[in-house]
Parts: sequence; structure tokens; C-alpha cells
Amino acid sequence: MPALNVSELHNRFVDILTRLLPQSLLLLVARVSIAAIFFQSGRTKVEGLLTITPGTYDLFSSEYALPFIAPHIAAQAATYSEHIFPILLILGLFTRPAAIALLGMTAVIQIFVYPDAWPTHLGWTAILLPLVGRGGGAWSLDHHIQKMPGSQAAGRKSRDENRPTGEE
Repeated sequence: MPALNVSELHNRFVDILTRLLPQSLLLLVARVSIAAIFFQSGRTKVEGLLTITPGTYDLFSSEYALPFIAPHIAAQAATYSEHIFPILLILGLFTRPAAIALLGMTAVIQIFVYPDAWPTHLGWTAILLPLVGRGGGAWSLDHHIQKMPGSQAAGRKSRDENRPTGEE
């Protein structure tokens, strides 16, 4: 039995991992995990379905005060964003725009609210960037809408399917 060299062992290992952890699974886990973080934060700002609490408005007037937007508008924008964009991510619908919006929120939080929380925000960014770059994956509504007859992408492979995974 011939000995395998390190390169062949590495390639076999990568092949096994690629089969066990397909890109669609990784993107689904990213969508659900970052959605949970933002959605849970949004739920702390409301009572009932979507009634913003007085405490939320107080937070945006003091601790979360932004230099370029009125506190009541910032409170509403953040609260509704933390509900809408996570739901879109869970569904895999408008994945890239939703991820870009949450990436923007992360940047605002990092720069203006909690500049010392960069390790947390870096983690959120690491989860969001693949969603911006790759989209929701094959297990998303975006993918299924793209494959529908009559869509602009019907009849051809999606850009994501043609891209190398970079897992070599």
C-alpha cells in the first residue's frame, strides 16, 4: 500500500469536510445565528408585538445618542430594523441587502455607541460578510426565486454556483 503524502491527505480531508459542511449549511447557520442576535436585541426594545417602550426612547436619548439623527427616529429605525432584517435573513429573502443593513447598524454601534465592544462587532461582521458576498445559499428563498421560470436568472447557473469556494 503506497504512502499518502501530506498534500493528498489534506485534499482528502478537505473533500470530506466539504461534503459534510456544504456552503448552503454554513450560510444557513450564519443567517440564523446573526438573525437571532439582532432579533433578540429588537425584542428588548418593545412590548407586545411592536410597541416601542418608553425605556427604549430614553436609551436613544442618552446612552445610544447618535450625533446625526434625532433620538426618537433612531429608536424607531433601530427597533424596526432589528425585527425586519432578521426575519428576512431567516427566510433567505433579500439576504444581501438585509446583511448590508445589519452590517451598517454594526458599524454605527461600533463607532458611536460602544467603541470598546469591537471584539463582539468583529464577530458579527465575520458572520455578515459571507452573507453579503455569497447571499443566502441554496437553502434560501432568494435561491428559489432566482430559479423560477421567468426570472432573469432562470436557465443559467447563479453567480454563486460558478464561484470557487476557496476551500482548497
